[in-house]
Amino acid sequence: MFRNLTPAVRTLLFANAGVFLLTQYVFGENLWMPFALWPLHASGVVGMLPFEPWQLLTYAFLHANFWHILTNMFALCIFGPDTERLLGTRRFWIFYLVCVLGAALTQTWVTAQWWPASGPTVGASGGIFGVLLCYGMAYPYRKLILLPVPIPMPAWLFVTLYGVLELMLGIFGNGQGIAHFAHLGGMAGGYLLLRFWRAHPRAHY
Repeated sequence: MFRNLTPAVRTLLFANAGVFLLTQYVFGENLWMPFALWPLHASGVVGMLPFEPWQLLTYAFLHANFWHILTNMFALCIFGPDTERLLGTRRFWIFYLVCVLGAALTQTWVTAQWWPASGPTVGASGGIFGVLLCYGMAYPYRKLILLPVPIPMPAWLFVTLYGVLELMLGIFGNGQGIAHFAHLGGMAGGYLLLRFWRAHPRAHY
């Protein structure tokens, strides 16, 4: 699997792993805290840092624990290479960062509206969910398995069910622990960009 990694996916893998090691074993919260995505209302609240614009991107290179980064990077290794080959490395970078930004903006809006007491958001999941959406649209009939149900299904159904699941968990969950709406924001950002590229096929990026 690792021998088939494409340039952008490999860079993202090493960047996330490197930042994880630095935050876990070298700098700790001194590096983690300022670059996590804090809610807009965080400034002045005891125990919370203020929102800063750079956090809209930097949060995606931070992870809460080993399981968190392992699942995200595994998904990136599975779905990222084919997506990068489809889009090209330059467009893949643009696509990934737009998904990350879409996830951050969605999470920022949701926390401001419904969960004012929420803490910071971290993780590459917004970008990963955007990549998953693109993969499902590009290769709709490839067989995938949505765990914990070990039943093979076409990629278009896999992505659809995953999206519906995230929506249901976002609406009926308590909003703590997992940023379900951020995942949906990453998918939405990726979808809008793909629609833009489809409408402007001669645009150069």
